[in-house]
Amino acid sequence: MANLWKKQKLKDTGLCRLGILFAVTVSIVLMLVSVPRTALNRTSIGHDDLDDLDKDLEVKLNASLLEVARGNGMSLRLHRRNQFTPRNLDLYPDLAKDRVVIVLYVHNRAQYFRVTVESLSKVKGISETLLIVSHDGYFEEMNRIVEGIKFCQVKQIFSPYSPHVYRNSFPSVTPNDCINKGDEVKTHCDGNPDQYGNHRSPKIVSLKHHWWWMMNTVWDGLEETKRHEGHILFIEEDHFLFPNAYRNIQTLTRLKPAKCPDCFAANLAPSDVKSRGEGLESLVAERMGNVGYSFNRSVWENIHQKAREFCYFDDYNWDITMWATVFPSFGSPVYTLRGPRTSAVHFGKCGLHQGKGDQGDCIDNGVVNIEVKETDKVVNIKEEWGVRVYKHQAGYKAGFKGWGGWGDERDRHLCLDFAAMYRSGSSSESP
Repeated sequence: MANLWKKQKLKDTGLCRLGILFAVTVSIVLMLVSVPRTALNRTSIGHDDLDDLDKDLEVKLNASLLEVARGNGMSLRLHRRNQFTPRNLDLYPDLAKDRVVIVLYVHNRAQYFRVTVESLSKVKGISETLLIVSHDGYFEEMNRIVEGIKFCQVKQIFSPYSPHVYRNSFPSVTPNDCINKGDEVKTHCDGNPDQYGNHRSPKIVSLKHHWWWMMNTVWDGLEETKRHEGHILFIEEDHFLFPNAYRNIQTLTRLKPAKCPDCFAANLAPSDVKSRGEGLESLVAERMGNVGYSFNRSVWENIHQKAREFCYFDDYNWDITMWATVFPSFGSPVYTLRGPRTSAVHFGKCGLHQGKGDQGDCIDNGVVNIEVKETDKVVNIKEEWGVRVYKHQAGYKAGFKGWGGWGDERDRHLCLDFAAMYRSGSSSESP
């Protein structure tokens, strides 16, 4: 009888211990489930994370910002976000050695952005590379679109110097800014007019500022790309990529040294944005376009050496600035190599920062109808093709004075600061 009692006691004790172990396990699982997502995945960029900033880290990051952004809380948080590792590392732990990194720069046209991201999701080979999304400003809807990307590694960067994250201070509008022609003489306001007498518009100058900040950050600032020697492909939020885009740009960059040693870049589309290509059995060398363009580090070094020319040319457009003053200063024609049929299409109906109107984004009935043929789904560039060179093309050239909008010394100095911020020994020139 005693033995039976002892056996029963041991059985009860074992069941009790098993129950305790089960309860502890359930508690741990519930705790993990309840932990905020940002605590488990620091690559996440949720709204709640905006208010979470360690004091010591704040001091360190603030010191690494340019003077114009110090003390701006939003700039500080965006600067912190730029240090996060890419998303989807668990899905795509390894990148191809011959990868062409893709940089997609955006503002706030969500409808356009969705179309571009959807086209990227169908690009063959996209999972082999890193996609960097560079934001001019912080917008929740744009952020959510990026969070939904699952087809490759993706890293977000946000310009801490975007006028869209400032209030009542440069580079946004300041209370004492000059507004109308002649104000600088009548009221002693802040700002310098452009060559046409007009004063700066923050939402307009941000076009050039974002592009230049992005270039310097991608090539010289990011851990993921600052030692990347190969090509980087640049696209905008209103560029539709065909399924063969990535394989075609890989082919072009591989053929460029032999087929066109004097070419500075490789393009997915003709310089004439309305053209879909000639359809001939030949490669094309022409002036560099602004849709799906790519170049390597040596070309970036050539561009960076012309920072003063870029920053002092009175035009708020980065591409016109490049065509009219930077490229001509290289001393030889700046050609790009492309295929005879486009692999990228510019579908936007309004400028990058015109943004949203009363009817939403400026997009035709909310629908983009771009025909994708079978030849657009496979590599359609042949290695045995020759190269047709287009000389003396129409377009902006040396001697063009610019459209203005870039006459304020504050913008020019900030632009120069972007060129110096990752270069050791360089000094700040902004006020």
